[in-house]
Amino acid sequence: MLQELTDTPEGVIGFEASGKLAAEDYRDVLIPAIERAAAAGEVRFLIVIRDFDGMAAGALWEDLKVGLEHLRAWKRIALVTDISWMTHMTALFGWMTPGEVKHFSLDQQAAALEWVSG
Repeated sequence: MLQELTDTPEGVIGFEASGKLAAEDYRDVLIPAIERAAAAGEVRFLIVIRDFDGMAAGALWEDLKVGLEHLRAWKRIALVTDISWMTHMTALFGWMTPGEVKHFSLDQQAAALEWVSG
């Protein structure tokens, strides 16, 4: 499930993910928000993940497409999670992601929001 956060500063889109992500989460929630941000000039993205049960096959495809469709608009991505394998994957593959990527622990969510909006 993917839920848009409503308390983000101007110019930042934020989401909280939990459970298993489906293609509908991307199609109905994530992609429209990214398209609005890209149309405004740049994507500053905060994602909070407290628990994660995987992705449906369709969600994985949507995830790959999201980054490529607005490649030049991505400025900053803040990943907020205490899930260790996500932290390691960000460290290993963050350089492949458009824009700057930085990991924050769950207790650093305020710092992540400040960084991503800067």
